[in-house]
Amino acid sequence: MSVPTLERPASDIEPTAAAGKPPRARKSRNPSARQMTWNAWLFLLVPGVLFVVFMALPIVMALVISFTDYAIVGDFEWLGLDNYFQIAVDPFFWIALRNTAYYTILYVPAGLIVALGSALLLNRRHRAVRLFRTLFYIPVVASTVATATIWFWMLNPQNGLLNVVLGWFGIDGPAWLYESQWAMIAIVMMSVWAGFGANMIIFLGGLQGVPNDLYEAARLDGANAWQQFRYVTLPSLTRTTFLVSTLLIIGAFQVFDQAYVLTKGGPGNSTVTMVYYIYNKGFGALEMGYASALSFVLFLIILVFSLLNARLTNRRNV
Repeated sequence: MSVPTLERPASDIEPTAAAGKPPRARKSRNPSARQMTWNAWLFLLVPGVLFVVFMALPIVMALVISFTDYAIVGDFEWLGLDNYFQIAVDPFFWIALRNTAYYTILYVPAGLIVALGSALLLNRRHRAVRLFRTLFYIPVVASTVATATIWFWMLNPQNGLLNVVLGWFGIDGPAWLYESQWAMIAIVMMSVWAGFGANMIIFLGGLQGVPNDLYEAARLDGANAWQQFRYVTLPSLTRTTFLVSTLLIIGAFQVFDQAYVLTKGGPGNSTVTMVYYIYNKGFGALEMGYASALSFVLFLIILVFSLLNARLTNRRNV
């Protein structure tokens, strides 16, 4: 006895199958490669325009102005390389460069030590660690004027907090901001305190990337805490140290706010930095051409020191 078969109604048969044609492929909802490319260029367009308008174009204009005697008001005259030749014989330029180099020599090592030390102390699991990380980072986001106001009170020679603490140990504190030999040191202390939080975060990221297996192997070999730091931690943080030191060098040569707010370049021009001198020439004396030339000289100095830092770091890696 044969089993009857059920036939599908004609309405249920797909038209393409009934006609003997292959079924149509459904359109993919995923964007095509061309659409993704256009979207990428669209997202890059806005920051690209902002970079050209606010970075590239002003740099080109400043380079052109550095060859003139442009003074904002009035006509300007093309001077060629006269501004750059004048820099070589400008005594105030060498004073500003010397002060900036002195600041850099003090600030960069101190910033590295304080940031790395803080990161080592906070690289652990504890409830209070997050609180201290936040507290140490607050000076980074605080305004320079507010920070300078706090330090101006702390460095007061009569009743400042720092001199009061030194008096507990029988030490007569100096007039920090009113003596040439101490004014730059005071600015360095403020700068280190105000900026070490950001570098601490960078070092924390580097420390958390060091494998624990290395420390376990060092402990099995009998290494103490100092030896683990010297032979495991420091070599593992080479690239991080290079990044932080480069940022510190660039920031040191561009120091301005601290000297402007605390000392106004004094006493006796002991805290006149390169950027402060450029500011005085450009907006004080209205010598925009000469100030632009000073800016490009400062750029070359920063570039040279950054390359030297990279060279020294690469040698240590070998």
